[in-house]
Amino acid sequence: MNKLKEFNNVIGGMPYFLPENLLSLGFERRYLNISLSRLKKRGDIIPLKRGIYVSVEYLDKVKRNGEYSKYLEMISGVLYSPSYLSLEYVLNEYNILSESSFSFSLVSTKKTFEVKNDLGLFCYRNIKESLFTGFNLIKSGDFLIYKATKAKALFDFLYFRKNIITGDDFLESFRVNKEMLSDSDLKEFKKYVSISNNQKMKEIAKFYEH
Repeated sequence: MNKLKEFNNVIGGMPYFLPENLLSLGFERRYLNISLSRLKKRGDIIPLKRGIYVSVEYLDKVKRNGEYSKYLEMISGVLYSPSYLSLEYVLNEYNILSESSFSFSLVSTKKTFEVKNDLGLFCYRNIKESLFTGFNLIKSGDFLIYKATKAKALFDFLYFRKNIITGDDFLESFRVNKEMLSDSDLKEFKKYVSISNNQKMKEIAKFYEH
């Protein structure tokens, strides 16, 4: 019982954990497997992805502290790395898109991927290395979050749709609030268009000129 209490105390202070983390803290493999199985059955830990867990105790703590949304942003970058928050998620945050998004949208250099767990839906889109840029490392309390700028989030949003965009009417249908974009945002947006060296993106960029 004392060992289980010690185990709970350890994972209760961790934003996420892998069994390997706990082995390095001195927990034996056999005891660790039994403990994880029991805690999962009791609902005391939540699988975030195969081999990655978080304790309900830790989640309750961040909710009480008003940090749950920042925790989710942080964990989105842990579940599939390297990646950064972008696309609809960031555009909605800045009220650039009129329609709400109910999932976490991210960009990665790895293949397109999706993680669904009890905390939400995390969607990752693949982009080439040269365009894996335009994001900041934001420190929020104890959490480190990788998040696109407004301009890069808009670029990513349009870049992944470029092959279905047929003209200005199609762009209008996205209901992008262009007034939320400053001249510096649009200048930055054009920088990514230039890096992409994509003719379709160059045509799309003309629609967003002030």
